[in-house]
Amino acid sequence: MLNKILLVLVLCLPPALLLADTVEINPDHPEKYVVVKGDTLWAISARFLTQPWRWPEIWKGNPQISNPHLIYPGDIISLSYENGQPVLTVERGTGSVVSGRNVKLSPEIRSDERSDAIPTIPVDAIRQFLIRPLVVTDEEMDTWPYVVSSYDQHLVASTGNKIYIRGLPEEVSKRRYSIYRKGAAYSNPNKKDRGILGYEAIHIGDAVLEKEGDPASAIITVANREVLAGDRLIAEPEDEVNTTFIPHPPSAEVEGSILSVFDGVSQIGQYQVVVLDVGNDNGVEIGTILGIYQSGYTVQDKAGSALKAKQEDEKRIEFEYQDTSTVAEALSNFANDVRDTKRAFDKKFPGFANQRAKYEEVRLPEEYTGVLMVFRTFNNLSYALVMETQGPVHIYDTVRNL
Repeated sequence: MLNKILLVLVLCLPPALLLADTVEINPDHPEKYVVVKGDTLWAISARFLTQPWRWPEIWKGNPQISNPHLIYPGDIISLSYENGQPVLTVERGTGSVVSGRNVKLSPEIRSDERSDAIPTIPVDAIRQFLIRPLVVTDEEMDTWPYVVSSYDQHLVASTGNKIYIRGLPEEVSKRRYSIYRKGAAYSNPNKKDRGILGYEAIHIGDAVLEKEGDPASAIITVANREVLAGDRLIAEPEDEVNTTFIPHPPSAEVEGSILSVFDGVSQIGQYQVVVLDVGNDNGVEIGTILGIYQSGYTVQDKAGSALKAKQEDEKRIEFEYQDTSTVAEALSNFANDVRDTKRAFDKKFPGFANQRAKYEEVRLPEEYTGVLMVFRTFNNLSYALVMETQGPVHIYDTVRNL
């Protein structure tokens, strides 16, 4: 029940959250802030902290409170200090579960209380990615049941059409299935030692099993694209989707790249979902926070190269011999005359000179441009939500520990 995401208090934090450096307070933080509908814990924390992803370090549990306390619109958030350390507290507003009490907070996700509690991050931005699309290996999808034909043997099928499926077991307990098609391969062409990391499984639609057998029959209930023979099916998961997002740094050094961005844009902005070439095997977990660093581009140093060429051009050609002969002197003068003629030509027609110039290539340093949070992981890949940007973010930019 993704629309019933609520926040409760947590008494303990993972060791990875206990960072040695001090949490920096936003110098422009308000004395108090009233929570409104549409807020997220990340956005509220940004009003008080320069690094809002570090809110778990100062939103702490209260051991004297036995029941979970949730953060709702109307609650009043304020910053205080205990033993010199900042602590965020909440005063329950009118209509909240607890009224007129201050409690220290350490939010976690729940889905069994009121539906108007604020989420950690904008869940609507990632809702469709919590279940689909998937990342699969080359062989994995080939073992799934597949569409062999439609009822009227048309090449394509859509919502309401009957399809026939092969590959289902004789007795099946699942009735609802999702239909997928193998999409593009995920790989990083900038890394020679990295091959294909996986394939995107594109969600085509959903179907309900009508009759068991070989082939079995099913009715398409949702069709995002036309269903084709050869498309694969997998039973819809019954477990509740994990929506617990407690931001934390990686437990080890992580360095990867942005492989892709959904929606097919070239420049990536806030709250867009990206695919990273690091996953479970690299120590990346749900909630992992990574910085984004713009790749150091290679540029041509035209100014420096032109100056160097000019300095070289001004050198006179001389033939050095112990016994300078008339022939050697004549050759030297001839070569320098050619050089002088070339210099005069380049001055009159600079376009030709620029085309011949060989500019030195200079690699620019990387620049920090934002932060993202991983919300779903696979073996070698992960999905992440871009939370903040301070500059342009592009495919193949680097992601690593902050």
